[in-house]
Amino acid sequence: MKKQQSRPNILVVNDDGITAPGIKNLIEVVQEIGNVVVVAPDGPQSGMGHAITIGKPLRFDRVDLYPGVEMYKCSGTPVDCVKLAVNKIFKGQKPDLCVSGVNHGLNNSINVIYSGTMSAAVEGAIEGIPSIGFSLDDFSQEADFSHCKKFIKAISLQVLEHGLPQATLLNVNFPKGDGLKGIKVCRQANAKWAEEFDERKDPYERPYYWLTGVFQNNDKGEDTDVWALENGFVSVVPVQFDLTAHHAIPVLNTWTFDV
Repeated sequence: MKKQQSRPNILVVNDDGITAPGIKNLIEVVQEIGNVVVVAPDGPQSGMGHAITIGKPLRFDRVDLYPGVEMYKCSGTPVDCVKLAVNKIFKGQKPDLCVSGVNHGLNNSINVIYSGTMSAAVEGAIEGIPSIGFSLDDFSQEADFSHCKKFIKAISLQVLEHGLPQATLLNVNFPKGDGLKGIKVCRQANAKWAEEFDERKDPYERPYYWLTGVFQNNDKGEDTDVWALENGFVSVVPVQFDLTAHHAIPVLNTWTFDV
């Protein structure tokens, strides 16, 4: 695909699948901004993290779901979708922006680690593409995304205008419902899932398990994504894929390794 005139090329991905309402709403917004190409999983891929498909073939087919939108469904993971888009559609001429979502359910705090939505955006950033992941605090297939749209457009335009710091992307989360107070640029909250496994028995009396859990916020700061969302703000967290704990390097350099 080649850029038409001055309109940017925008890659749209997600993890809820190509027919999810969230991606439809995201497409509607970014169509106003640029030339859109959609590559999304052929079914739900939530919680896949940064998984890629190895050892079996990937299917990659053109579909016609929305007028005027170039769309492909992929049998692989959200990260596979980005890799295939860059390699097979854009053929090295990378898009100007990669947007992922809008996810059904928040990807704030520690959820960013598990999220297929955010991992697709991370892969875009790894490829050197300015990338954003969008998520809404609503798992319903009838979720209302209308209050998110003006923020999606504004944030996307700012990224296109200014770019992002090297090796950085944005994690954007929306509270449910109208009356949003604005945008808060903040940090990821120190929170985690207190997980349990609900054990049940199949008809043959063999145990099987359902993952359950309670989200625990151990961070009382008012500069976090959890605080922002609880107080009616859109949270914007700059995320990096360099996982080096730079502050720990001086500590480790004081150790004596007797080998």
